[in-house]
Amino acid sequence: MKKSDYLQKTIQHIDVKSFDARPIIDSYRGMAFQARNLAVAADILNRMLKDKDCNVILTLAGSLFSAGLKNVVVDMIEANMVDAIVSTGAVIVDQDFFEALGFKHYIGTPFVHDSALRDLAIDRIYDTYIDEDELRICDETIAKIANSLPPRPYSSREFIFEMGKYLEKNGVKTDKSVVFSAYKNEVPIFVPAFSDCSAGFGLIHHQWNRKGNMLTLDSARDFLELTKIKIATKETGILMIGGGVPKNFTQDVVVATEVLGEEKPMHKYAIQLTVADERDGGLSGSTLKEASSWGKVDTTYEQMVFGEATVTMPLLISDAYHRGYWKERQPARFARLF
Repeated sequence: MKKSDYLQKTIQHIDVKSFDARPIIDSYRGMAFQARNLAVAADILNRMLKDKDCNVILTLAGSLFSAGLKNVVVDMIEANMVDAIVSTGAVIVDQDFFEALGFKHYIGTPFVHDSALRDLAIDRIYDTYIDEDELRICDETIAKIANSLPPRPYSSREFIFEMGKYLEKNGVKTDKSVVFSAYKNEVPIFVPAFSDCSAGFGLIHHQWNRKGNMLTLDSARDFLELTKIKIATKETGILMIGGGVPKNFTQDVVVATEVLGEEKPMHKYAIQLTVADERDGGLSGSTLKEASSWGKVDTTYEQMVFGEATVTMPLLISDAYHRGYWKERQPARFARLF
């Protein structure tokens, strides 16, 4: 088989504006288990959006945009439902920026000989395929952006802003892009583990060839900048899709305000959509109640939803979109802080 035999049907991004999830969320309130948990989460999200003193931080981890959730986040940005984003590098670079450059993710299957895919330079994300040759172009584009910038330490937010600027100059080759929408709407994106993705290959290429005269990424600066956002707010709510570094990084800023002598309240609202198990003590499955013991999350309005994000997130955001509380929110434009 040729590469083109595998890369035929592209992943389609769901449009949460095209359907109204309010009736199913309302029905879920009278059910049990994760249906009721999702309804409670929807109530908390809507309360978060109604609260004029609250700013919303969205965290992203996992293969979300490659699976068809990219436009959900774009619509959240465009509708002023989110004020800052903390993500893994794969979501922002390998999945969003990759598609903004004109490339696609493809419908595949886990029931395949992976050695055959390797021979054809096709990478597999469970039942999704990505062209490795195109991913290398994404790597090279990151290196090109790094080469164009003054050699100094950058926060990931600064570098992702430059990615948005690159798309503005060269054109976005897809219908929607999170990087570009966030750039236009002054919504900062943080990727604390920025080198742990396609960007890392581009950055080591840059540093290898530039030797001492090179750009670096400063993760402590990321932490300080997100902490400055927390200091600038009255209240915060977090919507966490998955867990990992973005989850802990965002929760930790509450403690950081204490360390800096600028103590701010715990995150007032918190929702996590996850499939991780809490019993092994792993962070992605650690409950929001556990986070309260660390002084990070208030337990008055918190909800864990144990379900896979491609199922739960579209229902949650469609419900919030159609209830329309976001229409009364004022954009925070936190990018102007920096």
